[in-house]
Amino acid sequence: MTSPVVVLVGPPGSGKSTVGRLLAERLGVGFRDTDADIEATVGKPIPDIFVDEGEPHFRALEAAAVRAAAEGHDGVLALGGGAVLAEATRAL
Repeated sequence: MTSPVVVLVGPPGSGKSTVGRLLAERLGVGFRDTDADIEATVGKPIPDIFVDEGEPHFRALEAAAVRAAAEGHDGVLALGGGAVLAEATRAL
């Protein structure tokens, strides 16, 4: 099992993805964004997931995406703005 070298958290729109890409480049490691993982898996933007399936469904997707990334990514990881509200995510 691998784990990220850096995990970025913060409110939505605070620049986690922008800073994460720059930091990953500087450190010579990969960058991963759990919001992008969710959108790729579901095939639609996060706001649409909220509208179509609701927040509880999105949070379940988010928890799974964070768990997979935390256990399988060894670079810089950016979490969605609300991810750290979940105790299980903080424990990871």
